[in-house]
Amino acid sequence: MGATNPIIVIPARMAATRLPGKPLADIGGVPMIVRVMRQAEAAGIGPVIVAAGDAEIAEAVTAAGGRAVLTDPDHASGTDRVFEALQEIDPEGKYDVAINLQGDMPFIDPAHIRFLAGKFEEQPGLEMATLIAAADPKDYDNPDVVKAIVSLARDADFGRCLYFTRSTLYGEGPVWKHVGIYGYRRRALEHFTLAPTTPLERREKLEQLRAMELGIEIWAAIVDSTPISVDSPADLEVARQRAAEL
Repeated sequence: MGATNPIIVIPARMAATRLPGKPLADIGGVPMIVRVMRQAEAAGIGPVIVAAGDAEIAEAVTAAGGRAVLTDPDHASGTDRVFEALQEIDPEGKYDVAINLQGDMPFIDPAHIRFLAGKFEEQPGLEMATLIAAADPKDYDNPDVVKAIVSLARDADFGRCLYFTRSTLYGEGPVWKHVGIYGYRRRALEHFTLAPTTPLERREKLEQLRAMELGIEIWAAIVDSTPISVDSPADLEVARQRAAEL
């Protein structure tokens, strides 16, 4: 095992196809991006930064006592936003593991964030990792639900990813839903971010496939549940109901 120095970066932008302005969506009186930030802070693994594509997001984060970095609003992906923020606040690479936490999971379990970060201490050779959970059968043929194909030994909770797809999987066996949080060694993040898009990435519209096409291994850890992900007005209502129940 080797000691690491992780940082959590939450990319967020106001432009969204199905739910514009969602980082500032009110969930129980708290902007969604602030709720995500609080869950990240509760993980207690290192500093938390919001990589904001818009001044309104940075202002909301700052008002809540958090730290935000304004990034290029035209970035193609959240990972690009994470990389820019890290270059600005930590150009010397003091933080050797970056956790990319999506800004639309307001109730993600802090223990799951710690679990993912811990894998980098357990596995010194690990370059990139993510989380998976058992998919609901109703989502098996849903193209909006990303499935991870993972090589898992019997009773293991951590395995190497072979592919990610939006397609329906053939045959019997577990179907793993991808949870949108990543961990990267800084060198792997730089390699991935600076590379051009790749054919499989464009075909599936999944940026993690670029890493795999570049030869970066992605490993996945199993968690027992998937957090609410707010991608639509209906999802937002679910999140608001959850907040009312807490």
